[in-house]
Amino acid sequence: MKHTLLAVIFVGATIIHLPGAVAADRSVEFLNVRKTNLPFSDAVRVGDLLFLSGNIGTVPGKMALAPGGIQGEAKQTLENIKTTLEAHGYAMSDIVKCTVMLADIAEWADFNQVYVTFFSPPYPARSAFATNGLALGAKVELECMAAIGNKND
Repeated sequence: MKHTLLAVIFVGATIIHLPGAVAADRSVEFLNVRKTNLPFSDAVRVGDLLFLSGNIGTVPGKMALAPGGIQGEAKQTLENIKTTLEAHGYAMSDIVKCTVMLADIAEWADFNQVYVTFFSPPYPARSAFATNGLALGAKVELECMAAIGNKND
């Protein structure tokens, strides 16, 4: 009887802890779409979350910024983000958070005109700040996080 009770307690404790252990995918993958010698990954996947490195409006295959000022760079930046997401099975609608870095905060409204063409409500959470300089002299850099399972399409 004593051994049966201990066996029941052991099995019960195992069952209680097993779902959490199975459901928590803690694998980490370092992912790249572009072939560069830069010292960072395009994205890192942890479970269902995808963390994108900061993106600027570089033309694919070149280390040159897209023409067209803040709006041209913003459009190319968002296209680059979309490409990275899709390469790893995510969509723009899976983005849950963005951080916007602007070389000139006065261009915030011009950036927003482009940003809203890539998203629809409910919008991702977002932060923004002005910087004292971005890579390649870019006007905007955007860093995003995405989560599979975001069903707000």
